Amino acid sequence: MPQVPQTFDALAVRTWCGLALEALGRAREEIDAINVYPVADGDTGTNLYLTMESATTAVEAVFAGYDEAGRRPGLAEAAGAMAHGALLGARGNSGTILAQLLRGLAQRLDGARVDGPELRQALRRAADLAREAVAHPVEGTVLTVAAAAADAVEALEGDCAAVALAAYESARTALASTPGQLPVLRRAGVVDAGGRGLVAVLGALAQTLTGQSPAGEEPHAPFEGGFEEASEAGCAEPGPAFEVIYLLEAEDAAVARLRERLDALGDSLVVVGGDGLWNVHVHVDDAGAAVEAGVEAGRPYRIRITHFGTARPVGERAQRAVVAVVPGEGLAALCQGAGATTVLARAGEPPASGELVDAVRRAHAREVVLLPNDADLRHTAAAAAEQARAEGVRVALIPTRAAVQGIAALAVHQPERRFDEDVVAMTSAAGATRYAEVAVAERQSWTTAGICQAGDVLGLIEGDVAVIGADVAGTAEGVLARMLSAGGELVTLVVGAGVPEGLVHRLESYVRESYLAVDTVVHDGGGQGPLLLIGVE
Repeated sequence: MPQVPQTFDALAVRTWCGLALEALGRAREEIDAINVYPVADGDTGTNLYLTMESATTAVEAVFAGYDEAGRRPGLAEAAGAMAHGALLGARGNSGTILAQLLRGLAQRLDGARVDGPELRQALRRAADLAREAVAHPVEGTVLTVAAAAADAVEALEGDCAAVALAAYESARTALASTPGQLPVLRRAGVVDAGGRGLVAVLGALAQTLTGQSPAGEEPHAPFEGGFEEASEAGCAEPGPAFEVIYLLEAEDAAVARLRERLDALGDSLVVVGGDGLWNVHVHVDDAGAAVEAGVEAGRPYRIRITHFGTARPVGERAQRAVVAVVPGEGLAALCQGAGATTVLARAGEPPASGELVDAVRRAHAREVVLLPNDADLRHTAAAAAEQARAEGVRVALIPTRAAVQGIAALAVHQPERRFDEDVVAMTSAAGATRYAEVAVAERQSWTTAGICQAGDVLGLIEGDVAVIGADVAGTAEGVLARMLSAGGELVTLVVGAGVPEGLVHRLESYVRESYLAVDTVVHDGGGQGPLLLIGVE
């Protein structure tokens, strides 16, 4: 039998993370199925698992960074990696709160080892910090379960094992009482999903420090009708349309102002982190405004926008879904309105294959059409498609090289068609769309159109510089002239932030007056997208 640590050290952190990830993996579908608060979207278990997976990966990376001569990281380093990894990978309302709980623990696990009294203090700090991160705390949620665990060990005498076991048992009891505290849970006949996940994490902590799996089953949903029936029984009031999550580099004062602004925009606001790095989560109707608030506060990145109308519960897969990578929140809203699950890509920070696989999982369909919308994402998207196929999803990768090709493909998408027929139609529409981009040169460079200087406006057609101009409007007209010389029936303009006033009207007039049979459609690309995207079909 392996030696059971009487104190909490770096190896205990590593073991705990691994056991917690296993526990959440086993409970993932159950937790997804009972999720009715704050939004009945069936993804709490998945979000908790992905958050814990990120924490575990960070801890493993710290251990791997040491040599093989028996050296190990210290407790503070391992606990800090756990908290930082959770912060970077936090998903959804529940995952964001879990990240803050782990951050609170890490702030007290700062010695070489900790004993029972210090673990009690860490649990207290975790519960308090998580509650502070939530704009409007509600009882009967994971916050209640965390507070109960901390309260139960406040005056407990004993070692770390005794503290962890008592915290777990109190959390189980508190979880069983959540339906009596939150009407939406009582009507659905379920316990709080986030609280259920925290109990699994605390059970893993008790197992780490006692060497034995805690006895007894976790309280679960007595409801037997499945997710849709549970959601209907919950009778939750309709909420905002979008979930917005992003990492943010910002100062404390700017984050305080950001909290006030986001609180006025929506609900389920949770802002966690510190020391210049934050994870922001909010439910809003205006996703663009939530992102713009982050831009005003600092530098948001890894932006994820989910339309709640596309979320589906575990056990009820859609037949078909589309996953699209988009370069701005405006296009994200456009594609989500067409039923797609989106992954937001920022310049210089392309999504990893894991993010694309995560989006395929969120789409929760038997068949998925994947639109990378970027030539540089071809290999990343192919890797994600292979991983999703290994998980039993039928995936078709359409090699769209620009967002305007993805828009064209999505426009002809018909989920009622046979899969192969739908993929062929979407591929044909994308292939028939020529694309261009207008951007500003950052430095002097050789191009296919000659030498450009920093500040020159570049018109790139199919990825190659075709026009070098002095202003955006003139360059865009030059690009349109070249593209339409080969024919076309429809021009698509995706306008980003920073375009000159009156540009859209000038380009629409140019197309209308110069090419009588060509129509123009304009989309707002949002503040994070390119200056101007052009598509010609």
